[in-house]
Amino acid sequence: MNIKPLNNRIIVSRLESEEKTPGGIIIPDTAREKPQEGKVLAVGPGRRDKDGNRIALEVKEGDKVLFTKWGGTEIKIDDREIMMMKEDDILAVLES
Repeated sequence: MNIKPLNNRIIVSRLESEEKTPGGIIIPDTAREKPQEGKVLAVGPGRRDKDGNRIALEVKEGDKVLFTKWGGTEIKIDDREIMMMKEDDILAVLES
């Protein structure tokens, strides 16, 4: 994939959701919610402030993040579904 986001936009790949509950019940695809966790694939250079200075993003490529439920835009590139969102849609960086 060859895509570079602009300004404060971020490309995120959703992480796969669980197929079973902790009790062992299998969840069908139609009932499964889309996960709100993902891995950052690419980041833009950052937005500019009122003086024209670039403000760097707080996330970087490879970070595992938690994002808002309705944030971002789903796009399909090379038969792969990814999310493009602004940095404001990122709620937290998950540390392992």
